[in-house]
Amino acid sequence: MARVRGSLLAHRAVAVVFVTVVLVAASLAQSSDRGVPQENPPTQSPSSSSSLPSTPQAQSSQRKSDSQEKQSARILGVIPNYRAVSADEKLPPLSFKGKFKLATEDSFDYSSLLVAGFTAGISQAKNQTPEFHQGGAGYARYFWHSFADQAVGNYFTEFIVPYATHEDPRYYTRGHGGFIKRTGYAVSRLFVTRNDSGGETFNFSEIVGNGAAAGVSDLYYPRQERTWTKTGQKWATQVGLDGVFNVLKEFWPDIRHGVFRR
Repeated sequence: MARVRGSLLAHRAVAVVFVTVVLVAASLAQSSDRGVPQENPPTQSPSSSSSLPSTPQAQSSQRKSDSQEKQSARILGVIPNYRAVSADEKLPPLSFKGKFKLATEDSFDYSSLLVAGFTAGISQAKNQTPEFHQGGAGYARYFWHSFADQAVGNYFTEFIVPYATHEDPRYYTRGHGGFIKRTGYAVSRLFVTRNDSGGETFNFSEIVGNGAAAGVSDLYYPRQERTWTKTGQKWATQVGLDGVFNVLKEFWPDIRHGVFRR
């Protein structure tokens, strides 16, 4: 029962964070939509429009608008955001080396140690894997298992499967439209992604990659944790978390500008 209550509390915490992000993003998206000019502005003759040079104020406003839509390398200054591509940005396909570098950066970024440490602390407090025991030695076991889970998942979803299926593991920000459309787009990227040719394809990297990572994790977890149910739960949890982070990535430029004024 303790493990069940702990699991429920953890899921509630994730739900609270997700709802908070959704509410902030919705508010910012609505305010951004109100600031968009009408689609049919008054027409000007070609001669008058072409003869008017761009004013410094207009150029400054354009640069400011462009910076608001740009993705930053990190979310909240900590969480890696290397996979996010700014709206309307055109990039060449990732090479073998590029996909390997992306997975390595996500896996061995300093924040991955912080996330692993935080996850290990929560898991130990819940006694999620009793075979690890308590104390310093128990925390060390929780820590390296959490770190390994992250790294294995990153390499499968960002390097191994994308290279085999010729998929692009990056998240391409929509950046335009209403809150519902952008949220739906972010969630749909769990199942649809770009291939190396620029077209759309089923997201084997996400679905198959996370499933393979959950299966591989059975190799280094205690025998009691190697059940079909627990492996499936790890797979479903990771896919769900990726969906939450997709929504966060989609609206991060809006949040960064609206909340942090950057």
